[in-house]
Parts: sequence; C-alpha cells; structure tokens
Amino acid sequence: MSYSLEGKTVLVTGGTGSFGQAFVSRLLRQHKPGKVIIFSRDEQKQYEMKERPIFRDAPNLRFFIGDVRDLDRMVMAFRSVHVVIHAAALKHVTAAEYNPFECIRTNVHGAENVVTASIRAGVERVIALSTDKAASPINLYGASKLASDKIFVAAKWLVGGETKPLFGVVRYGNVLGSRGSVVPMFRRLIAEGAKDLPITDRRMSRFWITLTQGVDFVLSCLPLMQGGEIFVPKIPSMKVVDLADVMSPGIAIRDVGIRPGEKLHEVLLTEDDARLSLDLPDRYIIRPALYGAQRQYHAQEKAVAEGFHYSSDNNTDWLDRTRTIALLQQLDLDHQ
Repeated sequence: MSYSLEGKTVLVTGGTGSFGQAFVSRLLRQHKPGKVIIFSRDEQKQYEMKERPIFRDAPNLRFFIGDVRDLDRMVMAFRSVHVVIHAAALKHVTAAEYNPFECIRTNVHGAENVVTASIRAGVERVIALSTDKAASPINLYGASKLASDKIFVAAKWLVGGETKPLFGVVRYGNVLGSRGSVVPMFRRLIAEGAKDLPITDRRMSRFWITLTQGVDFVLSCLPLMQGGEIFVPKIPSMKVVDLADVMSPGIAIRDVGIRPGEKLHEVLLTEDDARLSLDLPDRYIIRPALYGAQRQYHAQEKAVAEGFHYSSDNNTDWLDRTRTIALLQQLDLDHQ
C-alpha cells in the first residue's frame, strides 16, 4: 500500500500550531506537494509563520484565513484539495471547562464542518488529530474530541458507495514541547531560578511523543487508510516527576494536587476498543464497528487480546534518562 503526496494539494487546519508547522516543513522538504494551504483564523500567527526561513520563500505555500466553525469558508478553501489534515482544536483542558460552548463549537461543530466540506469538495483523504484524553474522557476537552472522533469514523457512512473521501483519526499522547505543555513550563521555571517544580501528583504518568514522531506517524497512516479507523501509535510512557528530574536533576518537587478534569494516567486504547482493534508492530488500529470486513493492513497484524487496554501506567515501554535526554535534544532541533 502506498500513497504519494507528490503534486497533491494538502490543506492543514490549525496549520500555524506546533504540529502544523512541523508537518508543513516536512512536506516542503521531502514530499514535493503541488500546493500546501494553511487554514487558520489568526493572521498574526500566519504572518509569523511566513517569516520563518523555511516558509518564507516556499512558492507553493498559501495562507487562508478562516475558522473551522464557518462551513462556507471551509467549502471555499477545500476546492481542488486532495488531502486534509485536521489539526485545529481548542485543546486546553481548563479553558474548555471554563468556555464549554466555545469548545463544542470548535471541536465538535468544527469536525462536522470538516467532514461536510471534504465531501462537497471531493477530497481524497482526511486525517483528524485526536488525543489520549478522548479515551474514557473525564473532562470536556476529552469528551469533545471523542465526539469529533465519532464524527470522523461515522463519515464513511455519509460517503456511502463513493470511493472518497476516506476519513481516519490519529490518536496519540502528549506532544513533548508543544505549546502549553509541561516541558516549556518546566524550562521557563528552571531558567527563572525556581527552587522547585510543581507536580500535580507524583504518581502521574503520561504517554510522550515528539513533533517529529507525530508527523512521521500521520504520514505513515495515509497509505493505510480504508476509512473509519482510529490509529494509535505504540509510544513510551514516563512519570512526570521523572521528567522533572531529568530536566533539573535533584530539584525539589512541590505537590499542587490534581486539577479538575485531570487523570493520574492516560489511556489510548480502552478495553471496549480492544474488541475492535488490531495489533501491528508499531501501532494499534481501532476498526470501525459500523462496517463489514476490512482488508488486511499489515502482514503481521493480529487481534488484540480480550480485556486488553493500553494506558500510560501499564505500558511496557518506559523512557529512561538517556532516551529522555535524546528526546529533549530532538525537541530543540524540531523548533529550529
């Protein structure tokens, strides 16, 4: 199975974000797209992105101001587009709790608009970015992303007998160093001379993935798509307190307590998901329950064991100090 992006028009919603910029950079450097369109609502962020050296002289890069809440604008933007990567979201847990209507309009209604605009425009493939917080959600952000996932999975039904678009979802854990994540916060506090670092709970663990790994995974899912899948990468776990110790060895930890809507451990694949899931060498694939037999994805695929769940505390792959330092170094390269 293969799917080439050479000569194709690729649109990225939320394209000025951390993932969007890393993804577009990779496209321009390695995949020879015909055109890349950044669809986002903040003209200042678009201007700042244009000024980065890697994007400044790209002749096939376009910037389209628009909001995923605006269906008419999206229909206009999606004309002649082959691939859509949906990365736009309201993603901060606390902000979503305080602004629930805004969260629903962006994450749920926005997902519906992406599906509708893609069908109307005849887009070939659509991948939506999800989060571990969508599995057994306990906060509004996670619940809104679960609803978004369901919309993209069910979109195959809306397409019916047509061959396109194909819709899929990528669900992964915390992106190391993304805006609003713990690494930039720890680095800022350390640079300011903090004597301790705040941790909500010393037992807390998380899945970790770098921007580079996230981009690699999304690109690797494009040729595998049959429609309606949720792709889950096999990625390492680490306790947040251990991350703090790697970043500043021996620094004191200040317990601040779990915040509303926060989990001790995150889940990428639930026991209920397991009944529909396949185990591949580098990922799990949650197959859609709505459809019949699917073709094979990989020669080594196998059914996931009954009762299995994939959470950050039962993971068999844990980051040690050496690997964590290497990931932090990769993080610095990603942001150059």
